[in-house]
Amino acid sequence: MDVIKGKTWTFGENIDTDVIIPGRYLRTFNPQDLADHVLEGERPDFTKNVKKGDIIVADENFGCGSSREQAPVAIKTAGVDAIVAKSFARIFYRNAINIGLPVIVSDIDAKDGDIINID
Repeated sequence: MDVIKGKTWTFGENIDTDVIIPGRYLRTFNPQDLADHVLEGERPDFTKNVKKGDIIVADENFGCGSSREQAPVAIKTAGVDAIVAKSFARIFYRNAINIGLPVIVSDIDAKDGDIINID
């Protein structure tokens, strides 16, 4: 695996799949349509400013809630190259792995905009 280097977007704990991609946007299977609305309720600036290679850093229980497979698809299609969190909801974790989105369990100290390397 190559080194992933990117700018961080930080999130707190219990970011659920309804926050990642709200149900009102699940009428489409188009990954770009989903990415256009990813995390907009939690961070309205996210969809406009996330760039290819960015990394999400989160607290406990990222991806909790329903088992919607569109949540990691929306994140990956938006350009996020990896998610680092203290813990993940099991089904989100598995769905991310299934689509090739690296999910790393780790407790790191980062602020929005920090540049980190994942090796």
